[in-house]
Amino acid sequence: MKIGIIGGGNIGATLARKLVASGHEVKLANSKGPDTIRDLAGEMGAIAVSKEEAVQDVAVIVLAIPFGRYPDLASLFNKVPADVVVIDTSNYYPFRDGAVAEVDGGKSESVWVSERIGRPVIKAWNAALAVTLAARSQSDGASGRIAIPVAGDAPQAKATTIQLVEATGFDALDSGTLSNSWRQQPGTPAYCTELTANELASALQAADRSRAPGNRDALLKEFMAAGGALTHDEIVARNRSATA
Repeated sequence: MKIGIIGGGNIGATLARKLVASGHEVKLANSKGPDTIRDLAGEMGAIAVSKEEAVQDVAVIVLAIPFGRYPDLASLFNKVPADVVVIDTSNYYPFRDGAVAEVDGGKSESVWVSERIGRPVIKAWNAALAVTLAARSQSDGASGRIAIPVAGDAPQAKATTIQLVEATGFDALDSGTLSNSWRQQPGTPAYCTELTANELASALQAADRSRAPGNRDALLKEFMAAGGALTHDEIVARNRSATA
């Protein structure tokens, strides 16, 4: 499958590496131009391209950029065919992205993203830390395999995304509609807690929309205050306990 990934940071680069390893043809772009990621892309077997090239002649576009940058991409999709799957991996953090009144008022993050770029999206890979995606994948059927929630409204696009999530080494769990994807946003029990499929299904149902933003901000403040002293496992454990 031909895949374009926009975003060469930890998430985008990790997904590019894993998707190339599973046999897909990947084009990788960032905001600074292909020359700045040519070595990285070449090392993993991807092709460094511009953002405009990343959305041409592909079946899937993965967006792995900061939430606040999505309005910048609106014109990028003007000539992208309607059947191209667009996957949103982002999360809203007001301290980084600036306050977004609609999201603060309760609109699901990926619904807002879809409106900004003028395209339906599937929300996936947002509820896992970069270390989880890079180092905690397992083969299909492995005991304790971590699950990734996948939300969206288009059945075929969701099925394609589920296939790709599985290819990166995780169980994919259909988490419902895009408007219901708040259940996998920061501050919920499903967010960055490394759960199995059964555990994740329970966590999604247990999500409390009114508590999630407070949980998100309190956890972020705690992690920033720790100054990198917490291990990955300690961060996952804290996410679990704070959102339970």
